[in-house]
Amino acid sequence: MSATDDMSIFSLVAGASLPVQLVLVVLIGTSLFSWWYIFIKIATIKKAETNAEDFEKAFWSGGDLNKLFEGLASSRRKPQGMASIFEGGFREYVRHKQQTNMDVSDVMEGSRRAMRAAYNRELDDLDAHLPFLASVGSVSPYIGLFGTVWGIMNAFRGLSNVAQATLSQVAPGIAEALVATAIGLFAAIPAVIAYNRFASSVDRLSVRYESFMEEFTNILQRKS
Repeated sequence: MSATDDMSIFSLVAGASLPVQLVLVVLIGTSLFSWWYIFIKIATIKKAETNAEDFEKAFWSGGDLNKLFEGLASSRRKPQGMASIFEGGFREYVRHKQQTNMDVSDVMEGSRRAMRAAYNRELDDLDAHLPFLASVGSVSPYIGLFGTVWGIMNAFRGLSNVAQATLSQVAPGIAEALVATAIGLFAAIPAVIAYNRFASSVDRLSVRYESFMEEFTNILQRKS
């Protein structure tokens, strides 16, 4: 077997010690899960942004809010995002307005609580899987470093019975150990980039939701 074959990535992984191979399996599995969640979050956030834009167009078109609410309530699809916040707040507003003995402040407070509850549910959905990506980004390099340290220890321990160590004897062991660090970085870097991107997108959506809640509260206040 040539030196090139000895130093190929597959040969290094196959020749690594069992703890290093376990570390590699964990890192590769973690990387696959993180990529799966990345694709899920791309679709989820894109859908949330599209839903917010569509609902804002319908809401600010000047139509009747009762018709907008009835359309959401009668739809087979559960309202999501801004539509869910509107639906929860308006439903509570109508329910309290039907009670003639309630003050306006109580009506508005009930509507705010309903919108806040819907807002929290929507943010929980948007934040799903982000802690996992953050954990992958922060922990994977250290897991890879553990595999590297273990592999280097084995490489040097194997040279304890050798009278004269040469670079050709040390290089394969160190190379297979450094593969763990490389895989750890391979798992961590996309997760960190994706987490920062998604966290920024969620923050922007959160600001849009909160702004809508304030504007909608003012509209209900004038209606009251």
